[in-house]
Amino acid sequence: MKEEVVEDSRLFKRDSLWVICLLLAAVILYTSGLGDLPLRDWDEGIVAGVARNIWRAEPGSQTWLYPTINGDPYWNKPPLIHWLIALSYQLFGVSEWSTRLVPALLAACSVPLVYLIAKELFPHLSMAIFSALAYLTLLPVARHGRLAMLDGAIACWFCLGIWCLLRGKKHHAWLLGGGIALGLICLTKGIMMGVLLGGIMLLFTAWDSSKLLRNSYLWLGLLLGIMPAIAWYCLQYFHYGTQFLGISLGDQTFKRIWSPVSTISGSPWYYLLEIAKYSLPWLIFLPHGVKLAWANRHLSWGKLTLVWTGVYLLAISLMKTKLPWYVIPLYPGLSLLIGVSLGKIWQKKQLAYFWQVSLSFITLICWLGSIYYSFIAPVPQIDLALILLIVAISFTVASGLIWLRNRYFMLVVAVGFYLALLLLFNSSYWLWELNNDFPVKPVATMLQAQTPGLEKIYTNHPYFRPSLDFYSDRVVIPQSNEQLEQLWQGLQPVYLLINSDILPAPKLDNKQVVGSVVSWQLITKSEGLK
Repeated sequence: MKEEVVEDSRLFKRDSLWVICLLLAAVILYTSGLGDLPLRDWDEGIVAGVARNIWRAEPGSQTWLYPTINGDPYWNKPPLIHWLIALSYQLFGVSEWSTRLVPALLAACSVPLVYLIAKELFPHLSMAIFSALAYLTLLPVARHGRLAMLDGAIACWFCLGIWCLLRGKKHHAWLLGGGIALGLICLTKGIMMGVLLGGIMLLFTAWDSSKLLRNSYLWLGLLLGIMPAIAWYCLQYFHYGTQFLGISLGDQTFKRIWSPVSTISGSPWYYLLEIAKYSLPWLIFLPHGVKLAWANRHLSWGKLTLVWTGVYLLAISLMKTKLPWYVIPLYPGLSLLIGVSLGKIWQKKQLAYFWQVSLSFITLICWLGSIYYSFIAPVPQIDLALILLIVAISFTVASGLIWLRNRYFMLVVAVGFYLALLLLFNSSYWLWELNNDFPVKPVATMLQAQTPGLEKIYTNHPYFRPSLDFYSDRVVIPQSNEQLEQLWQGLQPVYLLINSDILPAPKLDNKQVVGSVVSWQLITKSEGLK
């Protein structure tokens, strides 16, 4: 008995050390250079705007309960993350860093949670370690986890729920945590996400431990978890009426299943391509992990990974709306499959020829990319070349080791890719969507200096820029040239933000330019000036 206690204590200390190290590595990676780049459209600008409205609301105001954006009710998602970001604003002020801090920390917590899940599932420590290392160094997970968005938090809550569910098989009180985690999912991204991920948890439980479905702790935890979310939805309904249900649960939630949001759609294999594009180098070990899971589908880990990845991937693939970040909650499950594949290699030192060739090919591409951005590109990009050089050097060492059938190649890959990601997140390249349109901060500064507060500004830019609204603290409304000309003929003074160098300019008489930045001009009627 005494020997068992000593052994349990030793294992607890070992696992605690791994959890601390993984959490520290994730926090460093996810928060490094966090505030160096502006917020992007769409989600970051909207999330930040809602959180700022909550933060600066008058004491006693119910804005925290009934959030707003640009003076209108915000019904897109429940406000749990917006509340936490508002708290960050209260502690640290409003900035890019304080906006992204809470989502980044939550996403970082999912890394040790993947380790803990794997520890519950797999018989060997190596499988848990490599599952966590693969998840830590997946580019889409780390990149989206750093953003002021909801998906990194969803991955964290779901990993927490799965871990509690697995722990609950032996100690039933842990089942309470599974239900509470599901409630946090509902308060973060709404009922539909709760139904999907809750369904995955129940399907796995029914397949693996059907007796737990009759356990009172499971249903009590579910009740405790979803009650706050149900209460929030009910309060919105009582406050706004059926319009809230039509927009929040209709247009913004279930309608996305059969109808794309705006023009955002894609083929059923859209997410398979997303995984293939951004999951290298670990992607080359995923097919082997899937094969192992199918062969071991009688075991808990095989059942969980097959249900997690299969059901979730099928669900988001069938939805008409396709957005890259919808796939984020899938990556912990994929990391478990990658981890079991790498763990088998670590134990048996059996290496497939496909892995050797694939890693060598990726290494060659990295070398060519580094050379191109150093010497051949029209405008040399030394920072990007250095990032690729770090990857190329580490992968070259790893390729040599894998050809020598040395199992330490996977540690070299993990360390090298981690360092490359650290460099990437301290550069201007990691948020490449900012290059899709004009920089908003200079224009926002002009709008703040030259227009009254709370002023509506109309522009000939073809679509909304939520980040511009956030930085300018104004509402900038896209309009056609015909609409702008009609507004100009009205009696009230009006401010127009016009880009005449790139976009066709409306025909306006008696105009006065009150500010300009690059190709943008802020104009109003001459008689409207004071």
